[in-house]
Amino acid sequence: MPQFNFTLPPLFSILNGLVSKWAQTPISPELSINDPAWNEAGTMNFAKGVVMAKNDTRFLYLALDVTADTGNDPGTGDYFWLTFDVDENRAISSNRDVNYGTYRNQPEKLGIQKYLGPGRWTGLSVPPESEVKVEFGPSPNSATPHRIWKFKIAMTEISASAYSWFGTPFTYFGFRVRSQSPGFVQDTPSNFYRDFSKLNKLTFATKPTAYYGDLGPVIGSVGLIPTTKIGNDGKADTDKNYFIHAQNAAFGGVLSLIGNRSTLSNLYYNQQARKYRILHAEPGSNTFVPLVSSWRNYKWTGSDYDLIAVGADDRQQYPLLNPSVDYSIDDLLIQFPSMGMDAGIHRFRVEFFRENGTTPVPTSAQTLSLFIDNRLPYVDIDSIRHGSQEVGACGIEQIGPAPDGLNFRVTAHDPEGNLRKFDFIANYGENQTRVIYRQSYSDAVAAGANWSGMQNFAIPSTPSIPMPWRPPIQCAYSFRVRAWARTTNGYTHVGYSSYFRTMTLLM
Repeated sequence: MPQFNFTLPPLFSILNGLVSKWAQTPISPELSINDPAWNEAGTMNFAKGVVMAKNDTRFLYLALDVTADTGNDPGTGDYFWLTFDVDENRAISSNRDVNYGTYRNQPEKLGIQKYLGPGRWTGLSVPPESEVKVEFGPSPNSATPHRIWKFKIAMTEISASAYSWFGTPFTYFGFRVRSQSPGFVQDTPSNFYRDFSKLNKLTFATKPTAYYGDLGPVIGSVGLIPTTKIGNDGKADTDKNYFIHAQNAAFGGVLSLIGNRSTLSNLYYNQQARKYRILHAEPGSNTFVPLVSSWRNYKWTGSDYDLIAVGADDRQQYPLLNPSVDYSIDDLLIQFPSMGMDAGIHRFRVEFFRENGTTPVPTSAQTLSLFIDNRLPYVDIDSIRHGSQEVGACGIEQIGPAPDGLNFRVTAHDPEGNLRKFDFIANYGENQTRVIYRQSYSDAVAAGANWSGMQNFAIPSTPSIPMPWRPPIQCAYSFRVRAWARTTNGYTHVGYSSYFRTMTLLM
C-alpha cells in the first residue's frame, strides 16, 4: 500500500473527557509504553502530561505519562494518587469510592483504600488483582525521558464493566502526580480528593477492532473480520484465537463495512474527499448499482456520546465523516441488513467524491466479495422408534430391560453447505441434558470444504452410547436436534435452528 503524508489531530486532548480504547490483547504493566500493545490508546492531556487508556472486559490499562517529570530519581518521593467514583454519583461515598496509591519507598507496590470522606481514607491494603509499574524513558508523547506510571486496574475493584444496558459504560476519576525533580504536585482536577463534582469522565470501550495490519485497502473489514481474510468465494477464514473463529464462513444478518483508517484519513485530509457511494452487484451480475441504507452511530462530543443518524442523500451518497472523531463504530462506511438478499456471492465497491458530489477522488481499487446466506439450516426429527413402532409426540412408552431402547433418525441440513455444527440431545428432569450425538464442521470435512450436514441420519452406535439408546432414568423427555450455521455478521456467528419432540419414558 502506498504511504501517505498526513497528520491526524490528537484523538482526545481535552480535559474532563477520556475514551478508553479496546485492548486487542491483555497489556502487562511490565511492557514498555512504546510497545505496540499501547498503539491507538485513548488519550487525555493534563497540565504535566498525558493520560493513556485501554480496556478489555476484565481490566482497565491506564498510564499516567508524566512528560514534565524529567528527573530520574526513583525512591525520592515521586508518587501518585488515582481515585475512582465507584458509584458514579460525582460525590464522595464513604466505604464505596476508592483511591489507589503506593506504599512508602515501594513505588511498584500498589495499595487500595476506600474514602471515608473528603480527604479521608481507610488506609492501604494490597488489591486482589490490580498492579502498577513505573517506567522512565521516552514515550509516544515526548522523546525526552520522563516518569511513566502504568496500571492494570481490575474492573471489579472499581465496580466497572465494559457492558451496560443503559448506554455507554463509564466511570469518573481523578489523580495526583508528584515529582521531586523538578518539584511539583499536580492534581487533575484541582482538589479532586475533597470534591468529586468535577472529576474526569472515563468512557470504556465496548468494541474490539480488527487488527489494522490485516485490513483491506479501502473496505478494511466486515465487522471484526479483515477483508484480507475473505477469499474470492466470499467466505472468511480467521485464526482460531481471533475474536471470531471463522471457518470457510459465509455472511449474514446486519453487516457493517468498516473503512481502512489510513485510507480514509488520506482521502479526508489530503484529497478533500467528503462523500462516497457504496456500489453493489447481485450474484451473477456485473452491474454495480448504489446500495442505499441508513444507520445510527454514537459520536463522542468531548464529554459524552451523542446518537447520530446517517443516510444517503439524493445522489445516493453518504457523508465521509472526520476519521479523527471517535464513534461507537469507528470508520463505518455502511451498515445494512442482508436479510432478503439472494444467497450467493455479492460484490461491493466504494467511490469517493469532493463536497460537490460530482468530482471523483481516486483511491485504491478494491472489489469485496461476500457470500451472503441468511437461510437457516433445516432440522427435523424424522423418526423415533421403539422397536418397529414410531413413538409420536406426547407418547408414553415403556422401556424394557437392556438392550431395549430407542432408535433415532434426524436431519440437520444446509443446502448451501454452510453448516457449522449440529447435535441431538435429550432434556429431562430438572435442567438435565444428555448429549446423544454431536458433530462439527472441523470433524466432518477437510478445511475449506463445504458441509451440508445430514439428512434422515441414523444416529450411529458408539462405545459410550450403544444403540438402541436407553434413557438414564424414568422421566418425561424432550428430544431436540439443533443446528448452527457457519455464517457470521463479522462479530459473531448467526443462524440457529432447533426442532424437538416430547414423550414420557417408563422403565
